[in-house]
Formats: sequence, C-alpha cells, structure tokens
Amino acid sequence: MPETIIRTEHLSRSFGTVKAVDDLTLEVPTGIVFGFLGPNGAGKTTTIHLLLGLLEPTQGQASVLGFDTRTQSNAIHARCGALLEFAGLYERMTAEDNLDLYGRINRMSAPDRRTRIKELLTHLDLWDRRKELVGKWSRGMKQKLAVARSLIHRPPLVFLDEPTAGFDPQAAAALHKDLLSLVEREGVTVFLNTHNLVEAEKLCARVGVIRQGKLLTVGSPDELRGSKDATQAEIMGKGFTDQILAQLRARPEVASTELQNGHLLIELRQGNEIGPLVNLIVAVGGQIEEIRRGKASLEEVFLTLMEEDKR
Repeated sequence: MPETIIRTEHLSRSFGTVKAVDDLTLEVPTGIVFGFLGPNGAGKTTTIHLLLGLLEPTQGQASVLGFDTRTQSNAIHARCGALLEFAGLYERMTAEDNLDLYGRINRMSAPDRRTRIKELLTHLDLWDRRKELVGKWSRGMKQKLAVARSLIHRPPLVFLDEPTAGFDPQAAAALHKDLLSLVEREGVTVFLNTHNLVEAEKLCARVGVIRQGKLLTVGSPDELRGSKDATQAEIMGKGFTDQILAQLRARPEVASTELQNGHLLIELRQGNEIGPLVNLIVAVGGQIEEIRRGKASLEEVFLTLMEEDKR
C-alpha cells in the first residue's frame, strides 16, 4: 500500500459560478484518521465525491490508492468503503441480511461473509441483535451498522461523511469509541468529513481545514494549536462588567473574550502577553484572584481561521 493513500493536485470543481472545491492540493498518509473540517457548504462532501470518482473535476487531478479518479474510479470503488449522506441500509431486512447482501455484492465467499459479519457485529455490540429488522433500530444503531457495511469487504480506506450528524453526545461518544477500535484493529485509513471539532480532536491524527472550497491549513491537532500560537487566559475573580468586556474586545491583541460561569476567558493573538490586559481589568474595577494560561483548543483555532479567511 502506498505511504500516501490520497493525493490531490490543484483539484477544483465548479457548479456554474460557484467553486465548491478550489485548487485543493492535499496528501493523506496511510493508516490514520484524517479529519476534513469545515462548516456546512465548505466543499467537504464534494471533495469525497471527487475522490471516489463520482464527480469529474473541473480542473486538477487526484489519485486514491494509486488509482486515477478520472479513469480508474471502478478500481477505487472496489477497494474503498464509504458512508455518505445516506446509510445505504434496507430497513425491511435484518442486520445480518444487510451485511450478507453487501458481502455478496463485493464477491465475498459465503464462509468469508459469515466470519466477517460475526466479527464486525460483535465488535460493534450488535451481534445479539443481528436477527432484528433494521427499521426498528435507533439512529445510533443504524449508523453503527452502516459503518460495518462500509467495512464488510476489508477495504484499506473508508470515507465517512458526517457519521455522527444529529447524534446526542452519548451516541456520538459510543460511535467514536467503536471507530477508533476498528481503525486500530484493522489498520484502515479513514477520511472523515466533519464540522464537529470535538469529534476531530478525539479521532484524528491529522486534520485539514476547508472554507468555501479552499484549504486553509493541514496538520495534527497539536500542530494547528501551535501554529496560531494562540494562548487562552482564564481569569477568576469578581466585577467583570460589560464595560470591561467591551474594552478588552477593543484591544488589538485580543482575538476573543467572553464571560463563562463567572470566569473571564481571553484568547490572545500571536505573540501577545496577558500583563497589559490584567492592568486594564484592575484599572476599571475588576478584582483578579487567579489567572490560568493554556494553549487554544482546536475549536478556537478553527474559529480563528474562519475569521482570518473572511478578512
């Protein structure tokens, strides 16, 4: 298997006057969960469709598993799994029969299908429910089965498009745990589209951030947090009035500030110190008891990138 499992060069796709994907150059290494982050409408789904050869690029090129997406899409489909906008499940069939159908579509032998179905459903805590009709299942259970469906033929690469959209936190956490377990056990590479920053931080070894079709940055979550050198100060105390918040927001070294549970949270721009802001807070009547410093979260870096790109 190539060390780089996905490669794009100046990949673009337009719909009329709208550039859904704009000059995307990207490399995804083998054996990781790669998170493709962006708000709704950023071009994430269009990118997956281009990588699977479901759409022709307007310009540029891409290869997946060493195959050209323009001319060898059938080879890509045969070797990849995908969970896109729709789960692809037949709700009047049992879970076991759904997976058996997809195993037959992928030309797996009957013994191999039986072994693989038990393996996947066991690891996803669905084996005891295998004889039930899928239509009676919860959304979270259906999505787990859809993940199993995308993995039935042991693909080296799986595309997942917003797999936990609409989930409650408990269901999302359960699917995250299952995905990480499957990736570790099977060595599969996952290309994960998401706008959920918590999801990306938990699952992804590397992430790319896209907005309005343009790739803004790529790196590990730690690299992205460090690249902005954004630091957050959490200030405990009293008297943090609207006037103090307004004056802080007017300062050029402050990226953002908010009052949360009585604590003042300040995100500093690159290369700035908290000292002058502490003096300002005290000068206008704020009482400071404690200051904690830390790097920005991935969510804060993401929001900063969005704002910088707008400007």
